[in-house]
Amino acid sequence: MTNDSIQTEDTIVALSTANGVGAIAVIRLSGPRAIQIANAVFKGKNLEKQASHTLHFGAIVDGEVVLDEVVVALFIAPKSYTRENVVEISCHGSPYIVQSIIKLLLVKGVRAAKPGEFTLRAFLNGQLDLSQAEAVADLIASDSKASHQIAMQQLRGGFSNQLQVLREKLVNFASLIELELDFGEEDVEFANRDQLKTLILEINKVIFELIRSFELGNVIKQGVNTVIAGRPNAGKSTLLNALLNEDRAIISPIPGTTRDTIEEILNIGGVNFRLIDTAGIREATDTIEAIGVQKTMDKISTSALLVYVFDVQSLSEIDLKNDLQNLQRAGMPILAIANKIDLGGKRSIPTLPEEIKYIEISAQQKHHIEELKDLIYDTAIQGRLTGEETVITNIRHLEALKRTNESLERVLYGMENPVTSDFLAMDIKQALYYLGEITGAVTTDDLLENIFSKFCIGK
Repeated sequence: MTNDSIQTEDTIVALSTANGVGAIAVIRLSGPRAIQIANAVFKGKNLEKQASHTLHFGAIVDGEVVLDEVVVALFIAPKSYTRENVVEISCHGSPYIVQSIIKLLLVKGVRAAKPGEFTLRAFLNGQLDLSQAEAVADLIASDSKASHQIAMQQLRGGFSNQLQVLREKLVNFASLIELELDFGEEDVEFANRDQLKTLILEINKVIFELIRSFELGNVIKQGVNTVIAGRPNAGKSTLLNALLNEDRAIISPIPGTTRDTIEEILNIGGVNFRLIDTAGIREATDTIEAIGVQKTMDKISTSALLVYVFDVQSLSEIDLKNDLQNLQRAGMPILAIANKIDLGGKRSIPTLPEEIKYIEISAQQKHHIEELKDLIYDTAIQGRLTGEETVITNIRHLEALKRTNESLERVLYGMENPVTSDFLAMDIKQALYYLGEITGAVTTDDLLENIFSKFCIGK
């Protein structure tokens, strides 16, 4: 790829650790003159004569002024993150020291790196493909075991390898169909149509599974929106406190205490659940409560999981079923939580639809809270996260896969009708183009700028 706006021949510098005061800070240089420029300000061994992957203690000096004692790490091309010469200077984490060293390096001829430019260079130099480069950003942003696990799987090339296999098979047929075009007047077929149909059905099956995985990948990346709803005084806020193991929400025997939503993060099994405690659902007695009830209904409409809490001592089975029926949304799983079992009294397990899971608890006494957590996790994840499967978390990948699927459907349609080889070749090329967009085999300037501009400066 050639692009005048992407400069890869100069040497760049940036702070790679977080801004602010710390024990150490790491300043990273990358480019053809990285070692030469670092050596010009380093008092110690001659860095230009040292081996790759070595550490060297010394000082960064500006003329006769010592700015700091540092440890310099050398990574000589192509054995580095960017496949260029890379120098990492570990200095004391004073913002003044960091800025002084970077300012000195700028004077010596380096350029300040743009957001994501180190990873962009890794992509342009063939160290990573585009989906792996995006996984670097996801890895940095991961805030749970599950999101970390998915990002690592993509960074290691699991997704890329899967796409590469599909693409290679499709390229083979595309080349045979192109060959047919060269012998158009002789009416020959080099590409076996039955084998091509079988291949496309096979590829579409894989693509369908990848597209379907986005639902899981997106909730893992963003967190699972989990609404706690129910009638007033059912114990919703008490349940939130029990799940979090802290007094996050105000609890009171007075109905309608919760007027606004309260949101907190709970990590279960490495997955973040965004717990949303809501106002009790009933006929509102004042304007403020009415707003709270409306907010509850709005939250439920966008929820990935509904935890419906009811007072097992007072709510009849008929009222329970009516509530669940009114709250049910297509594709949204519901847990029916029978609360206040510690108060005794005679009760029976209600007959509920098979898709609604049921559990009895005491939020006040924290009875069966751990079992409820397990049920929440199992309902949301449903055994789909094993650590081996490919899970899509990126909307760009999802859209490219959908367009690939549409192109391949046109190929199948063309073979059934049939259409001429040139139209088949065109649709196969289009499918290859969309697959290539994911890994970066096909790129545009705008695409790269959009992706890497979202990275932090030093990555």
